[in-house]
Amino acid sequence: MAVLTPVSSCFGAKYQALAPLRILRGLLCLLVLLSTAFMMLVFFGFISAVVVRVFSVSYSRRATSFIFGAWLALWPFLFEKINKTKVVFSGDIVPSRERILLIANHRTEVDWMYLWDLALRKGCLGYIKYILKSSLMRLPVFGWAFHILEFIPVKRKWEADESIMRHMLSTFKDPQDPLWLALFPEGTDFTEQKCLRSQKYAAEHKLPVLKNVLLPRTKGFCACLQELRSSLTAVYDVTIGYKYRCPSFLDNVFGVDPSEVHIHIHRFPLDSIPVSEDEISMWLINRFQTKDQLLSNFQTQGQFPDQASERDLSAVTSILNCMTIVTVTGTMMYYSFASFWFKLYVSLVCAYLVPATYFNTRPQPILSFLKMRAR
Repeated sequence: MAVLTPVSSCFGAKYQALAPLRILRGLLCLLVLLSTAFMMLVFFGFISAVVVRVFSVSYSRRATSFIFGAWLALWPFLFEKINKTKVVFSGDIVPSRERILLIANHRTEVDWMYLWDLALRKGCLGYIKYILKSSLMRLPVFGWAFHILEFIPVKRKWEADESIMRHMLSTFKDPQDPLWLALFPEGTDFTEQKCLRSQKYAAEHKLPVLKNVLLPRTKGFCACLQELRSSLTAVYDVTIGYKYRCPSFLDNVFGVDPSEVHIHIHRFPLDSIPVSEDEISMWLINRFQTKDQLLSNFQTQGQFPDQASERDLSAVTSILNCMTIVTVTGTMMYYSFASFWFKLYVSLVCAYLVPATYFNTRPQPILSFLKMRAR
């Protein structure tokens, strides 16, 4: 069983040379992103996701979405305006502010960042939540952000993950809360070695043998549909392709790859998706067969079919947004170092976020708690 060489690995050279100026610019961008992330977490994220949540989960999520939607917009600004990466959309034009479950192929470690480019254009950047491996929750600063944004951590073993997933999914059922729940059913990024193992498993179990994607794991996808079907609008099937190489995180930071990101979207209304677990599993496998063919065609044609137009990001708005965030966080950092009370506040917030992220705990609204006690 031969593995088709991914389009991203067909070209040896990176599309931009790693010049000293590019390194300096990338390090400066990374410094801005990290410093603003820390300040947004300890000053605004803690208040919106913890203090406000004591009174209302819905208002807490809306406030957190507004705050972190502004910060997350710095990443598409980095990709599209600073690094000059071209983002090409194709397939269905999807409406704004739907409650959706999004499934995507997993080519590289930064696929999930490019979904922000789509979410930003649909007004849901702050509402996108990922199902991600639990080890990422231990990252300094970013792990705290994942916790505040209510990402779902999994160990990729269904016996250990089912109870955690279903519990967190049960908290996302309010149809008034905008939601983009993103899932990578392959469970890991694509490599040729993993593809060979996936192909061997598929052949042994009489399942489709795929060349450009891994055979999807269906349990998590089924659980998401079972728990949220009544409150979702649609499922977005997203296929991502890169020219000319799959980028790493540092490729993104320094702007050396990719030259183009192609995002193909197929929208499925909820009533078009089966209900039983077996039928849902086969539906997902069939979708990955289609992804496999899409990526094969992408390798030869350099694009996905049915290219669609999405609005371009405003450079002026992006720059003003970046300047506002940097100014506000710079002011907060000044007071943090200058005032004893700010230092104490930052220390207490950090002391809270470490165990809260590790144990995946969040405060319960007072009224809900009192009602439970009354029962």
